[in-house]
Amino acid sequence: MVTACLSPNATAQWLDYPSPGIPRTPDGKANLTAPSPRQADGKPDLSGIWRGPGAGSYDRNIARDLKPADIQPWAEALYQERIRNMGKDAPRANCLPDPFVYYHMVDLARFVQTPGLLVILYQGTTNSVHRTVFLDGRRLPAEPNPAWMGYSVGRWEGDTLVVETAGFNDRGWLDIEGHPHTEALHITERFRRRDYGHMDLDVTIDDPGAFSKPFSLRIDKTLVPDTDLLESVCENDRSVTHMVGDTPARLPRQILSSYVGVYEYGPGREARISSESDLLFLQEGANPLKLPLAADSETNFISRTNGDRIDFVKDANGTVTGFIYHAGSGDRTAVRKR
Repeated sequence: MVTACLSPNATAQWLDYPSPGIPRTPDGKANLTAPSPRQADGKPDLSGIWRGPGAGSYDRNIARDLKPADIQPWAEALYQERIRNMGKDAPRANCLPDPFVYYHMVDLARFVQTPGLLVILYQGTTNSVHRTVFLDGRRLPAEPNPAWMGYSVGRWEGDTLVVETAGFNDRGWLDIEGHPHTEALHITERFRRRDYGHMDLDVTIDDPGAFSKPFSLRIDKTLVPDTDLLESVCENDRSVTHMVGDTPARLPRQILSSYVGVYEYGPGREARISSESDLLFLQEGANPLKLPLAADSETNFISRTNGDRIDFVKDANGTVTGFIYHAGSGDRTAVRKR
């Protein structure tokens, strides 16, 4: 739907206009392995339009690598409640911004760098937002007015730009599935442009109010030449009253445990169903991401992440023999192995 809405404006948005100053190969393509550009002061120039690795990873569950003890009990309980009610109170469901860590992962961002500041313009999937990273030596404000994007200051450590951000409000979600944070959230980003078209971004999340320890993740960013950003404005907020909230089914653990096991879509294409609390989780192949599933009935579950449905199949004796994954691209059938 998003693609259909944007396509008519493609020509008007200069999406195929050659970017000036881009090093190119003999066939005219951008040479993304050329040396990194530098500013007049010798510092690496991070300017350009960058994209993240795309959806399907930490954007869905930023805490996917953590152990249960690494998350404060209240934060885990709230996270699970947001899964059960299908994210009806998510910021994006109410035309509010997503966290900038999410934008780093799934969307385009324009970096505009000067000696005194770095401006980051995010295209956004619900709203276009911006950040200003001050490089003039100032410190983070001692008593900031809580903000969606927080307040950011940066410093250079060799060729790596280290950005510290604090002063967040506590209304944002750290990921699509709903991990919360508090106003104590502190995010450290380390940007290193390793060549013309590739940038390493290491992010450390430190929020003692929601997590027991800081944790880090890596986001690989790639330069996107010969394009531009599109405006993104969240509207249709009047539709909020039509959104569906909590699913009605709450199943006992005995029923949930009957679904736990290893399934197979086909040779070498495994899927694992696990259970935590009163939720099921689906993990496909080698992807470490576990998709939370909320019960809609005893045998039908809804993916909190994308709205897809899973129907578990039982034989005449009530034994679970497989499931059918209903997705927009078609149905997939998995047979239980063990």
